[in-house]
Formats: sequence, structure tokens, C-alpha cells
Amino acid sequence: MFNFFVDESCYNDSRYFITGSDYNHIKNVLRMKQGDSFLVSCNGKSNLCTLESIEADAIVALITEENYTDNELPIKIHLFQGLPKSDKMELIIQKSVELGVSDIIPVEMSRCVVKLEEKKKSAKQQRWQTIAESAAKQSKRNVVPTVHKTISYAQALNLATELDMILVPYENKDGMSATISSLKQIKPNTSVAILIGPEGGFDETEIELAKNKGSKIISLGKRILRTETAAITAVGMCMLYAETNLNGD
Repeated sequence: MFNFFVDESCYNDSRYFITGSDYNHIKNVLRMKQGDSFLVSCNGKSNLCTLESIEADAIVALITEENYTDNELPIKIHLFQGLPKSDKMELIIQKSVELGVSDIIPVEMSRCVVKLEEKKKSAKQQRWQTIAESAAKQSKRNVVPTVHKTISYAQALNLATELDMILVPYENKDGMSATISSLKQIKPNTSVAILIGPEGGFDETEIELAKNKGSKIISLGKRILRTETAAITAVGMCMLYAETNLNGD
């Protein structure tokens, strides 16, 4: 079932009025007809709708069942990703959104090969946000995660300390026991920051700064992972723990 995201301005009298690119997609690409069903997500809620009519400038979707699905995690995962090379960031955004992150924050770190020019940061952010929205639609999310502007490592740590927990995958002498111990401290509604280094990994100074901010240094296993693999693995671990232990299933 297809899923579309709208804001409050599109709602009136138990109906959503869908315009813009989604209007074209529904009418000309999907070729939906009157009576076809699909999901419309607004303000974190996904409602089951039927296509009531196709107007000259809007698709009119009638709500038939409110709060039809709730596919969000019981925790908030904020992924702080060291800027990677080429199109790896796009893969990281796509997969982490599918896994349930709430926010993605690109971070400039000392070993980042990529150095974004200031004038390119806005265009990159817009491109990445489009990828996040596409992934949210595909995975039937109730919300579209936010891809924030690129920030410095110092700014990232300050932002992360506002959350309940900071997890940093890095070499850990205690191995997976440290990871398991950290995961067990996650409770419903916990906000979790995950810091992932770029291709060159973290600088030792960056790790010391993270420790000073109260970060938990964890392991993702004995093997050395690429930055994109590390991000997906770390988010996946938190997702699995939350889905298994915090949803009441």
C-alpha cells in the first residue's frame, strides 16, 4: 500500500487535499482511480484513506480509518554520521530511515576525506532530505526523519549531550558485553545518539572528548566495518533491542 506525507494545511473536513509532486505521482504514474486505498501520514499519524476524487489541482483523499498503522520505534535514535565519500551518505540515510531513526546529523570530523563547501551544504541537505522522505514512504513510516545541516564535531557532541544516551562504536576491550550492557539501559522514550566515524575512523582526541561527555564506548563485533556498515549495524542493534524488548509484544 502506498504512503504519502502531508502537513496540517492539507487537511479539511476528514479529507486530505494532496498537491505537488504526489498529485502527479498518484494521477499520472500510479494511475489511481476513485475508491483506491492508500495511507496518508500527517503529524506522526498514518490514516487509511480512499481516493474520493481527482480535481484539477488536488487529489481528494477521504479518511476511512484513523491511526491505521504505527510503525515508529518506542525510542528516538539520532544518527550522527561522520561525512563519508561519494554516495555512501545516501545509502546510510536510506537504510537508517528504513530501520527507524528519527534524525540524521552529518558531522565534519578530523579524518573526513570529504570537506563540503559552505555553499554546497544546503543543496546536499535538500538532496539527502528527499532521500529520507522516499525511504520513509517505502518503509511505511509515520514520520519523515529530519536530515539536519552538516555540523562540526564539537557541535555534534554538544547536541548529543542533550539526549539521554550517547553510543560510540569503537574499539572496546570488553567486547560485546559493553554493547549488551548499554542496550539494556535503553527504556521506552529514551533518546539515543549514535556517533559513527568516517572512513578513517575517529581520531583518538575525538574519542577522549566523547568519553568526557559521558559517551558509552561500544563494540560492533570483532571485524572492522566500513562506515556505512557500522552505521547500519549500530542502528539495527538499537532497533532490534527496542522492537524485541520495549514494544510489549
